Amino acid sequence: MEQSTSVGDLVALVRAYNPRTNARLLTEAYAFGEQMHDGQFRHSGEPYFTHPVAVARILAEQQMDDATIVTALLHDTIEDTKASYSTVAEKFGAEVAELVDGVTKLTNLQLSSTQTKQAENFRKLFMAMSRDIRAMLVKLADRLHNMRTIKSMRPDKQAQKARETMEIFAPLAGRMGMQWMREELEDLAFSVLNAEARTSIMRRFLTLQKESGDVIEKITADMRIELDRANITAEVSGRAKRPYSIWRKMQEKDQGFSRLSDIYGFRIITATEADCYRVLGAVHQRWRAVPGRFKDYISQPKSNGYRSIHTTVSGRDGKRVEVQIRTREMHEVAETGVAAHWSYKNGERVENRFAVDPVHWISSLTERLDDEHDHDEFLEAVKLEMYQDQVFCFTPKGDVIKLPRGATPIDFAYAIHTRIGHACVGAKVDGLRVPLWTRLKNGQSVDVITAEGQTPQATWIDIAVTGRAKSAIRRALREEDRERYVKLGAELARVAFENIGKKSTEKALRTAAKALALENEKELLARLGSAELTSREVVRAIYPDLAEKDGDEVEAARAVVGLAHGQSFRRAPCCQPVPGERIIGITFRGQGVVVHAIDCQALAEYEDQPERWLDLHWQEGTHSAHNNVTLDLTISNDAGVLGRICTLIGEQSANISDLVFIDRKPDYYRLYLDVDLRDAEHLHRVMTALEAESNVSSIRRLRDPARCIAAQRPETGA
Repeated sequence: MEQSTSVGDLVALVRAYNPRTNARLLTEAYAFGEQMHDGQFRHSGEPYFTHPVAVARILAEQQMDDATIVTALLHDTIEDTKASYSTVAEKFGAEVAELVDGVTKLTNLQLSSTQTKQAENFRKLFMAMSRDIRAMLVKLADRLHNMRTIKSMRPDKQAQKARETMEIFAPLAGRMGMQWMREELEDLAFSVLNAEARTSIMRRFLTLQKESGDVIEKITADMRIELDRANITAEVSGRAKRPYSIWRKMQEKDQGFSRLSDIYGFRIITATEADCYRVLGAVHQRWRAVPGRFKDYISQPKSNGYRSIHTTVSGRDGKRVEVQIRTREMHEVAETGVAAHWSYKNGERVENRFAVDPVHWISSLTERLDDEHDHDEFLEAVKLEMYQDQVFCFTPKGDVIKLPRGATPIDFAYAIHTRIGHACVGAKVDGLRVPLWTRLKNGQSVDVITAEGQTPQATWIDIAVTGRAKSAIRRALREEDRERYVKLGAELARVAFENIGKKSTEKALRTAAKALALENEKELLARLGSAELTSREVVRAIYPDLAEKDGDEVEAARAVVGLAHGQSFRRAPCCQPVPGERIIGITFRGQGVVVHAIDCQALAEYEDQPERWLDLHWQEGTHSAHNNVTLDLTISNDAGVLGRICTLIGEQSANISDLVFIDRKPDYYRLYLDVDLRDAEHLHRVMTALEAESNVSSIRRLRDPARCIAAQRPETGA
């Protein structure tokens, strides 16, 4: 168990960098938080209040202001204790109450949930951050302490928190300029997600130290000698890179540890910017620079304010080492990122001229994506903004284009203008013709070659990296595919109308389009073909009685036997059980019962909660064809194949409710097909009919436990 920080220790820590701190406010917040959390304990058995105190200490070490330290002490009070917003506001002021409320809202966001919900929650995340970035700083410190003490949690919870940390919080810390926190969060998550790999790397380090001695101390001494010769005053320090950083390099370069050379990093901190370049000269004069490994972030700063010169040289015994050179002011921004805005010197807030306020980045991001209705594209763009380092390339006229690392000439073309991107047929980089999938590097000059009549290709989706380029390509392809969708929609409509003994005439379609508030029948068919509309919705628009009628059927609300009076149920999305299959129910407080197939893998989640299990079975009789099942099909990419498949399904009296293309290749398509069915026998007939079709190379029922876990976890409760 970690040693708890007393109120006196915390006040002393804050007073060391801010002599004018309000010690009484800190003391009162400490006492109030301790009182509110009295009787609560962490998974480790420690009093719960040790956690808020540890979070406050992390932020004090970043020299944050009093309001942020107080917020850290109280950040769980509104959510987990009887304290209310008004109580916190009355005792500690509106500023602190707003910050505590902001942290509570961030805590309640399920950032690792389903794609659509995740995109919406990212919107909320950025809105909360733009109001006061300090709430996110508290949340990051909260996550850091939780990761430092994660071993007391259940293994499955450790894995969930570690994945969320690796995918969301670590990149976010990096994007806010807090590189030290990003590295520690990544390494803590790595120790959970791949403990074996981390242990192996640590063992290799120990072996290396035994074989070659303390390399860091030797190289640091060599550098100090060279700087003294050049009459330059500077601080020199070195360290081995973190295990996760080394492992990632091994993956990227596909090399073993023994072949990985630049595992040591050195930092030289100077007094002035001019000295940075003098140091660079001294280092390159003494050691051979590694080609392609020089980056000048002083003349071209990163968008989060980061400034430094990076170079890699062949050091002692030919070992490659990375050297970072920067001034003290630059170092403060590099270490604390956005927290540099709250820096104190002698009790006074000081403004660091190199610190960039990420609020501007957040605001511009939310503005730019506010009108984006495609959740996948929103999430893609957000993650690219957050997670990628950036490269700066030049147009032939010398204009700078900023792109995420790994971007291609296609991304460059769309960054200039959508019209240029659509017409792109090739590119020259530094005067040489290159393939469109070439990854661009810092400082390169790119000349986009265009041709009249050129249109975006489907393969560009896989080549492009930026959300802007992918979005523009998808829009163009949708327009190009419109005629194909219209043809497919006509076939789907024909089958749907024939199922109820009617004909899909032009007049019938025009009437349906009008009832659905669409422009015309062509728009209706295009939406039907692209799965934006279902055939059932089209039929129901004209013949509501025929669309619903299906003989003497079991009422949908009474389809399952074994429920308590008034208890509702829903089918689990992971296994999508249908009548005729053995089923089990899992109860959720306030959410009714979720029905699973008895062999569903997701049931393992509830093995230790037998009191929530219900023995259920389906009502005997004919069930309505409203039981949705997802089929995973791979079909040949030939004319009319999709139409024939839709006809086959229609002939089995089944309805297609959704269709999503998972993979498109020149010779085949892979797609998920949502089909509405009555029961297991109906499902068997549909799958048999499709399996017999020569153009269907594979078909299986999609059963994915992750669907259920993502959909249910926010609602769980005994």
